[in-house]
Amino acid sequence: MAARRAASSFLSRRGLLAKPPADSLLGADNARRLLLGAVDRFSTAPAAAADEQPIKPPVEVKYTQLLINGNFVDAASGRTFPTVDPRTGEVIARVAEGDAEDIERAVAAARRAYDEGPWPRMTAYERCRVLLRFADLMERHNDEIAALESWDGGKPLEQSAGGEVPMATRCMRYYAGWADKFHGMVVPADGPHHVQVLREPIGVAGQIIPWNFPLLMFAWKVGPALACGNAVVLKTAEQTPLSALYVASLLHEAGLPDGVLNVVPGFGPTAGAALCSHMGVDKLAFTGSTGTGKIILELAARSNLKPVTLELGGKSPFIVMDDADVDQAVELAHRALFFNQGQCCCAGSRTFVHESVYDEFVEKSKARAQRRVVGDPFKKGVEQGPQIDGQQFKKILGYVKSGVDSGATLVTGGDRVGSRGLEKVQNKP
Repeated sequence: MAARRAASSFLSRRGLLAKPPADSLLGADNARRLLLGAVDRFSTAPAAAADEQPIKPPVEVKYTQLLINGNFVDAASGRTFPTVDPRTGEVIARVAEGDAEDIERAVAAARRAYDEGPWPRMTAYERCRVLLRFADLMERHNDEIAALESWDGGKPLEQSAGGEVPMATRCMRYYAGWADKFHGMVVPADGPHHVQVLREPIGVAGQIIPWNFPLLMFAWKVGPALACGNAVVLKTAEQTPLSALYVASLLHEAGLPDGVLNVVPGFGPTAGAALCSHMGVDKLAFTGSTGTGKIILELAARSNLKPVTLELGGKSPFIVMDDADVDQAVELAHRALFFNQGQCCCAGSRTFVHESVYDEFVEKSKARAQRRVVGDPFKKGVEQGPQIDGQQFKKILGYVKSGVDSGATLVTGGDRVGSRGLEKVQNKP
């Protein structure tokens, strides 16, 4: 069955734990320079909604320090780094920059909490109740959490408040329900033997989350680890540390014992590498790029051969057959590609269309892309906010150029929208 690829605007990939310099565990100074670099003028496209006065987010930043042993503390080095508003390039806040010494403090706190503290020893029902109280607090503070998520990451507020925060809350309730349902088993054996399988918490879990869905990734990693009775050291992405610090404070308000959850914002080459190499960490979980996943496996193997769980990027095809409802297929393909500014590991970044409906699909996809509302993520009705930073933006434009150079036809877009911002900019569909 013949098919042709439809190239209707640009191909977008998810940038993961950090952009190439930080994600590949190069120097933190290089990563910081990328974060603070100067404006790049990618096109002469006229300014649109991006040049409007940015809407003031309805939230205050309360937590910018490391969370270690139940307390918000400065980094041992005293260093901080900026977390930046992707709409304007302006600094939202300066956040404590964790490094190897802070990971050492955090792992020590987690180890004490696991070896000596009440969390793994309390009944599973009591752990369930703490997590349910946390979910209730997340629901109560839904709007504040959503505002932080959109301010720090550039995603539409309607997406954060109406989708991602409620999903994270529901996820925590789900894992709370699992706390008392992890059962062992008795295995039949030949002869007069008793064979029993007992499931126990593994100990201290090191977790590294990306910037594209920071709150959801917090829930997906922290939820199951805590439900099983583990202690956690979590490294946030340096681009989006604010929501994790905020909800971590709610977890302690819900009754989580000190030291069970430790949150260390920082860079991959310093905090991330130290966490992966630490002999006191019993398990690693990472969401990010394939390249960084390979490095994490190597660091885990060279230290204490700790087990590693990886969620890495992919290349997801979207296939439209000749009997498809073309209007529905266009809308689904549009959402698959552009959702979350295209920064999604399962984005529909390849579209294959049957030749009998190809021309119709391309024309309708072009029209849908031109209707997409790009602007301030705090403005009602906006479908797409800014890319996370200039590195990601340039990567997208690189894919556009690569496609054109390879013979694809760019039927619309491919230019910058607006002129505000430093490394964090917006892209026109």
